[in-house]
Amino acid sequence: MIRLLFFVVLVLALGFGFAWLADRPGDLSIVWQDRRIEMSLMTAVTVIVSLIAAIMISWWLIRTIILSPRTVARYFRANKRDRGYQALSTGLLAAGSGDAAMARKMNKRTKGLLKADQEPLIHLLDVQAALIEGRHEEARKLFAAMAEDPETKLLGLRGLYLEAQRQGADEAAQHYAETAADEAPHLPWAGAAALSYRTREGKWDEALKLLDRQRQAGTIAAAEASRTKAVLLTARAREHVDSDPASARDDALNALKLAPGFPPAAVIATKALLRQDNLAKAAKVLQAAWKTNPHPEIAEAYVHARIGDTAADRLKRAERLEKLKPLNPQSLDAVARAALEARRFDLAREKAEASARLQPCEGIFLLLADIEEAETDDQGRVRHWLSQAVRAPRDPAWTADGYVSETWEPVSPVSGKLDAFEWKVPVEQLAGPSIDNQPPAGVFDRAMASLPPIAKVATPDTASVSSGASEDMAAIADPPGEAAVPKEQPAEVPASAPKAKPSPVIDADAVADHRTQAAPIAAAAGKATDTGKAEPGGEATDTGKAEPMGKGAAVAKTPDAEEDKATDGVKPKEMAKPVEAAQSEKPVEVAAKAEADPEADAKAKEAAFLTHRPDDPGIDVNAEPEKPGGRFRLF
Repeated sequence: MIRLLFFVVLVLALGFGFAWLADRPGDLSIVWQDRRIEMSLMTAVTVIVSLIAAIMISWWLIRTIILSPRTVARYFRANKRDRGYQALSTGLLAAGSGDAAMARKMNKRTKGLLKADQEPLIHLLDVQAALIEGRHEEARKLFAAMAEDPETKLLGLRGLYLEAQRQGADEAAQHYAETAADEAPHLPWAGAAALSYRTREGKWDEALKLLDRQRQAGTIAAAEASRTKAVLLTARAREHVDSDPASARDDALNALKLAPGFPPAAVIATKALLRQDNLAKAAKVLQAAWKTNPHPEIAEAYVHARIGDTAADRLKRAERLEKLKPLNPQSLDAVARAALEARRFDLAREKAEASARLQPCEGIFLLLADIEEAETDDQGRVRHWLSQAVRAPRDPAWTADGYVSETWEPVSPVSGKLDAFEWKVPVEQLAGPSIDNQPPAGVFDRAMASLPPIAKVATPDTASVSSGASEDMAAIADPPGEAAVPKEQPAEVPASAPKAKPSPVIDADAVADHRTQAAPIAAAAGKATDTGKAEPGGEATDTGKAEPMGKGAAVAKTPDAEEDKATDGVKPKEMAKPVEAAQSEKPVEVAAKAEADPEADAKAKEAAFLTHRPDDPGIDVNAEPEKPGGRFRLF
């Protein structure tokens, strides 16, 4: 295009020049060696221009003839090179797609058209073809040869590094990666591999130097470099916190500047400062980190920062954390634990319940169980909170590659990755509200709704009432023919008899109701039935004969009474008088109904027993031992 424009401009210039000379005619005379030559000016200019054009054309023809052999050779060479590059391109595409046959074919064609010393890509195609066909030993030799060439050295090192990794030769892979990192720090794969190997071995100083070179080369982002450097500084500080607290303090504080609120750095800085007796600075560091990232380890370090503090002092420190970060589950949890340690059960329960409403998890329900056990020692309520903890989501922990660690570690022990540990809920647990899609507040409200009431503790008056009721029942239920046993000493049980499980403690009101029902029923047990004849302590049957009552029977014709028919014919002893305070019309009506309907009596006894909650673990030591199989038990 430029040549065309130049030609057009040249033609226009010549035309304009000739037109200008035509408008201004003139003659030109030349005298040379006694000869005079005269012509017009237009003719002279035309002759000069034609002569110049002839000279230029002649020079071009002569140059073309002279350079024609070289030109022809260059043409064929370029054509051959083009066909070689076309074969090389086709071979690389075939190797990338996994076509080993086509890659091998194109590799041979490329070697015939191009020279390997002039085109390094031929070595790459040869290596790719060998790898596709599984000839790894040949590929390794080719990579080693490429590593000797300055032009292909980095490519050869990367190939050797990958082959060493494939064979599990970690030391060889580390050597190749560090060599490549020294040659070219800007290579991301070399820098990352060398950094990983150095951190695995705990070479924190060398890792920091390599990280600085990568940051200067621009191969790593600024934010990622700051985070990685903070992790490396924290790891080095943790290693020197006991031997060199000053350097550990500086490293940890620098790490906090790069990553504010990083819990491991804050805790290590606190330990170093406390070793230097700088409690005020340590408290400021923890407070700043707590404002940025409330973490249980920061709270633990802050609450127990000063040795020798009382539980009340630690509670004040925990409340200070709550003021710095109000309405936060971790703040409330810290106050609740400190209050439990200080025996402030009301405050501990209040904060723990508030934390559970915001973020229900396993740890907060276990804390509620500890509070319940320390305050009320009600095992039923303790078991309730423990059951909620089992169903609740797990607490966050330091997790890396599916493994949980109690403490933070700079490097994963599984993959060797730097900064792999994260504070999160372990991924293998899928339970709790995440399955039911319930909000956190709903989970805790449901737990509070199902919380059993506090079991009443038996007082001396209640114990005496229960003991009297048991004695009256024993007196009523004794079969005829047995020797009278004093009330103060219960009858001995034979060694061969199965031992009955003690009955749970029943509320005082339930004991009184049971006593008032048992006495009238026993008093009415000797009344005559349809035949009008009955002996004291006996039971009238359809034939008019009285059956003696079995031990523990309080109503007519129960299953226990039928089992005791073998004692027929024995005279019953005198029945004990019921307590005067228990005389009422309602028990008499109940007794009458019991005589008429044995099933109703059994249901009444079962209902009286079920008034006690099955999750109450209390035991009445004064209660009458229960006869095996005498009544239905829930546990």
